[in-house]
Amino acid sequence: MTDIEIARSTKLDKIVDIAKKVGMNEEDIEQYGKYKAKISNQVYENLKEKKDGKLILVTAVNPTPLGEGKTTISIAVADGLRTIGKNSILALREPSLGPVFGIKGGATGGGRVQVAPMEDINLHFTGDIHAITAANNLLASLIDNHIYFGNELGFERIVWKRCVDLNDRQLRQVETGLSGEKKVVPRQDQFDITVASEVMAIVCLATSIEDLKQKLGNILIGYNKQGEPIYAKQLKAEGAMAVLLKDALKPNLVQTLEHTPAIIHGGPFANIAHGCNSIMATKLALKLGDYVVTEAGFGADLGAEKFVDIKCRKAGIKPDAVVLVATIKAIKYHGGVEKDKIQEENIEGIERGIDNLYRHIDNLKNKFGLNVIVALNRYLQDTEKEIEFLKEKLAQKGVELSLVEGWAKGGEGARDIAEKLVKLTEQKEENFSYIYELEDSIPTKIEKIATKIYGAKGVEFSDTALAEIKKIEELGYDNFPVCIAKTQYSFSDDAKNLECKGDYLITIRDIQLKTGAGFVVALAGKIMTMPGLPKVPSAESIDIDENGDIVGIF
Repeated sequence: MTDIEIARSTKLDKIVDIAKKVGMNEEDIEQYGKYKAKISNQVYENLKEKKDGKLILVTAVNPTPLGEGKTTISIAVADGLRTIGKNSILALREPSLGPVFGIKGGATGGGRVQVAPMEDINLHFTGDIHAITAANNLLASLIDNHIYFGNELGFERIVWKRCVDLNDRQLRQVETGLSGEKKVVPRQDQFDITVASEVMAIVCLATSIEDLKQKLGNILIGYNKQGEPIYAKQLKAEGAMAVLLKDALKPNLVQTLEHTPAIIHGGPFANIAHGCNSIMATKLALKLGDYVVTEAGFGADLGAEKFVDIKCRKAGIKPDAVVLVATIKAIKYHGGVEKDKIQEENIEGIERGIDNLYRHIDNLKNKFGLNVIVALNRYLQDTEKEIEFLKEKLAQKGVELSLVEGWAKGGEGARDIAEKLVKLTEQKEENFSYIYELEDSIPTKIEKIATKIYGAKGVEFSDTALAEIKKIEELGYDNFPVCIAKTQYSFSDDAKNLECKGDYLITIRDIQLKTGAGFVVALAGKIMTMPGLPKVPSAESIDIDENGDIVGIF
């Protein structure tokens, strides 16, 4: 059976009953049909004094193009904890339409461990991402309208981009205002994918409607002829944007196929944004559950680093344990095994590629000071010999490995890791630390991430990046955390440098200031903030049949 067939054959509980599992009642939620709901912001206020549950972060090795199953493992762990009698809850990101119609085809788990209703979650869900797209583009239209009616603020350079939640490389650079109307000013413009928009980051980092409006008003949208910044609040844009986002700010409640409550809210990518679900969702989950399972996008060099250095700082939280997801195929991939041979047994390939796993373990344990367990997401082609070899190698490093078979067995296939995580979260870890201090200069922050986490010998800054850093320092925003946009496939900024042997530099070609979200984005290598579709996109296999059932999402 396909993932969508498994999901459709499972009888879901009504969302009111899911809410009751974590102490909420019908008045605490706003229902979107039988199986989805928005959670009232008042719920967190009512639980503010309650002790937080344990926070489990799920991250991974550098992935292959199809991913290594972080969401699948996250769901399996949460279901596994329920299997052993623990009050667990999920706190995940919302899928973007870009990957759904691009290469991945969906992001709601797989097999027996999925969040549901999977078609809804993968597509329009409760409309959050559409609202973010609309708010982003409302601001863009207000900017151009202001210029049309005389440009009182004196825009000389516009830095705000439009967005759409699809992979469309044709929109990376566009020219707008070509209607020929007398006062319409043609100009170069750009599109980001919505999940890279600063509005997405703001929704994920805001803690209330008032905080949301303040952050929206603080968005830097351009500069005047004197080089002075112009902010969204000078266009009086924040109120209307907040109106579009009022429901998107509320976390969404759904369930797994085993009826574990799941809060899914916010969806920034980790390769081009900060890669974590919303602060509101995570903090609410910590009040509702005794064990909260959350994830950070792509490999630990991206998602986990940003989770710690950006989200943990801003939210005042830290993980009690980290699950590092690995697959035999990813280890072989980083050992130089060719794609068409990656399913064949290959101990030598594992030995060559295991350094990628070791580096992530070292970063999480010794750089961040976190308790780590490796979850091996088992695939059908993995052999017992390969699994035992990997287990022995990790035992030599003093790291525990748990074989997770959630895809095939559901929560029961994650019983082992659930039991181990309960013990691991009880271990006191006094060495938790960030990679850099906010007082460090922007170049120093980037260099610390590049050398300590990526293993690079240093950083090379383009003239454009240096000029932007100087501007940021002049404006007084150099104490912001840094969000590095980089390929997810390698520790380096080169997607083809999988083994990362020898010395390599991280090249920062541009710097973007996000005054609303409160961080600085550094663009490394050839990374793009608007992805493109693959040669054969998943969209070609997605369809709806004569019964109205969606097919092809996996």
